[in-house]
Amino acid sequence: MKYFYQFKQAWNKSLSLRIIATTFIVSTILVTVIGLILINRVSSGILTSKESSSITEASSAINEAQKVVTATDTGAGAPNISTVVDTAVTALAVRAGQSGLYDVLFLASSDISKQGLPERGTNLVAENSVSDDLRNRVEKTEKLLWAYTEINYLDGRKIPGLVVAAPIKINNVGNYSLFLLFPLDKEEETIGIIRSAVLATGIFLIFGLLILVWYLTRSVLSPVRKTAEAAERLRMGLLNERVPVSGEDDLAKLAGSFNSMAASIQQQIGQLEQMSRMQKRFVSDVSHELRTPLTTVRMAADVLYESRDQYTGETARAAELLSTQIERFEILLSQLLEISRFDAGAADLSLNMVNIKDVIEKTADSLSNLLAKQETPVVITGSAPEIELDQRRIERVLRNLISNASEYGEGKPIEVEIGSDEETIAVVVKDKGPGLKPGESSLVFNRFWRADPARARTTGGTGLGLAIALEDARLHSGWIDVWGSPGKGTMFRLTLPRIAHKAISSSSLPLGVGNDEKYELDMSALQEMLDPDTKIAKQ
Repeated sequence: MKYFYQFKQAWNKSLSLRIIATTFIVSTILVTVIGLILINRVSSGILTSKESSSITEASSAINEAQKVVTATDTGAGAPNISTVVDTAVTALAVRAGQSGLYDVLFLASSDISKQGLPERGTNLVAENSVSDDLRNRVEKTEKLLWAYTEINYLDGRKIPGLVVAAPIKINNVGNYSLFLLFPLDKEEETIGIIRSAVLATGIFLIFGLLILVWYLTRSVLSPVRKTAEAAERLRMGLLNERVPVSGEDDLAKLAGSFNSMAASIQQQIGQLEQMSRMQKRFVSDVSHELRTPLTTVRMAADVLYESRDQYTGETARAAELLSTQIERFEILLSQLLEISRFDAGAADLSLNMVNIKDVIEKTADSLSNLLAKQETPVVITGSAPEIELDQRRIERVLRNLISNASEYGEGKPIEVEIGSDEETIAVVVKDKGPGLKPGESSLVFNRFWRADPARARTTGGTGLGLAIALEDARLHSGWIDVWGSPGKGTMFRLTLPRIAHKAISSSSLPLGVGNDEKYELDMSALQEMLDPDTKIAKQ
């Protein structure tokens, strides 16, 4: 079974193997069929020719034997029956010659053999060379009969042969049966030589065809394989990769087209990279340049906000709006600067041994005012060992996840579960809000994307929080993934390696609708666990 799967895998991966194997199977079948037909036709022709000549010779020999026997009177004063039989057999032996054209069996019919009449043969031929069925048929007919048989000799030799038989009538005695046995060993030898020649020719043709197919397949697939390898290197980012072009055939055209495509892709990617660098530089420059005037505007807005009681209603409201919007603008500016650092690859980590549960509790405490305003409790379950992480960045990640859950949770409890295994630590934040529509789970981490732009927000979000959170997780060699379904809420899962920067491939906590029961809480028990001030449940 192991070798079968290995062969199946090789069969699926190698086009040349499939071509060569298919050619071998088809050519073997065709050569075998043609060889069998050829051998059959040649063998049939040889045996038919031998059969025709043997019957002609036997007919003449049998007539001569009948004349010899008829010319000898077996009455009173005539030679005895033994002499007659010997004379007939000798005449046939002389006719056969030294070449041994045939052997002779001269046997008495069954109705007279019991009288002890003599029977003769030549060259030690055994009587069992002739079947009983043929003897019975000869005794019942006056025609010439023939059949293929195996000639047996008293010395143990056995050769294939053709037996031609006819009855011989002897005066005053009765009928004898004359059997002429023509050896077919030379014909069999000839057929064997032809069979070997056809077999050798077939094997030569098959292997010659396989070599030819291998050469042609290699000639065709080698450039294709080189093109595929170049495409793979191009996919890996080696934009200078090109395929050597030789000749003017279709394969050369393929290589030339690939090189043209690669050059075009390289040019376009270069242009996109240049535009991206310009865009990132623009965002970074603008963010930095806005710092100083924003600080000045902020100071002026604070003065107006602190003096708002001295103004009329509309002016006081304007001072409040100005302070709020400048604060939001500062947040946006800070996030844009952080994004620009991620894009420039300038972000780094400040690692310390930290208990993730302590970080979650601290984050929830910092959001206590928001949670209390929205009457949204936070339930923290589970624990995990200490790990190395950048506490500032992980707090920012958790702040985004919990504040989002609070924003869309419709006042229902936010569930935060901690889990760990030998390789990872995971934090799942789940709300009971409206959930995500189909296709939105792949958009939540896009910059400036919002699930419902028309929704009234209390936190003044910019649409960059989850994008920054994802970059913070990636900076720790972890990730954030999300699941949501309409009416079933949304789950965000933060997964971090227990050993800093170690590659991981799985998470210690599940994610998805199949785990809803795991996160259902008893509301009566929840009320007893809640801290009345912070509305944070600690377990």
